[in-house]
Amino acid sequence: MSGRRRWKFSDGLLLSMLVALAIGAAWHVWASIMTVGIEDEEQSHVLIAPLVVVWLAWLRRDRFRFVGPRWSWAGPAVALAGIGLMWFGERNLFEVFEQLGAIFLLVGAILSIIGVRLAAHLYPSFGAMIFLLHVPGMFRQDIALPLQNASAQITEWTLGMLQFPIERAGNQLLINGVEVGIAEACNGMRMVSALALVSYAFVFSVPMRNWVRVLILAASPLVALAVNVLRLAPTTLMYGYTEADTAKLFHDVSGWAALLVALAVLWAFLALLRWLEVP
Repeated sequence: MSGRRRWKFSDGLLLSMLVALAIGAAWHVWASIMTVGIEDEEQSHVLIAPLVVVWLAWLRRDRFRFVGPRWSWAGPAVALAGIGLMWFGERNLFEVFEQLGAIFLLVGAILSIIGVRLAAHLYPSFGAMIFLLHVPGMFRQDIALPLQNASAQITEWTLGMLQFPIERAGNQLLINGVEVGIAEACNGMRMVSALALVSYAFVFSVPMRNWVRVLILAASPLVALAVNVLRLAPTTLMYGYTEADTAKLFHDVSGWAALLVALAVLWAFLALLRWLEVP
């Protein structure tokens, strides 16, 4: 485990084998992550996370030309830490520790071949792996409930300004004689994690100063609130004035469309900073 050199076919083959072994050793954890991501819309961000990891690495592919592989003992150390986390999580029924252990095991396999120096150049990809974790219910509720209440209030005000007959009781909206719960229409802030992932992918896909990245990431909850209201207002109207199946279809489609809207808002924010001639 010494010497920096050029990339060879054998390096790629060995890297692929170690990655396959790491995934296979924690297959039950990876299968659980993806299954829950498919079945639970509140955890759907885990389905996008692998694409973001690969995308951010692809954007930095030129680093591979200038930084060769350097086998490192840091890889096995990280992999052993991952095994320990998986064991602890399984023994104590802490799902998040199991998932974190599987990620550590995968990172350790990669780090063993590419080395610490190249991994430092690819840190956005490794950071994106955190979005493979399921958001714990208690933590999610601490964020979602205040934003859910704000969404209900702003939606009531917006539709009221448009002269629609609407009333609100807590998070329940009454429109055209139909009760629409915010949880039914959009489940509060169901897309918070997905929007956070979009924000993360955005700030590391566009060249910008680190303080601007932090600013955009800090503003992502406000973007999430704005996009959620933009989605919630027409969804509420659909539940109030159309068939339930039609409203549900609109709800599902608009959920993914919200990600594109959020990306457009982030681009507009960046354009505003450029217009203001912020460095």
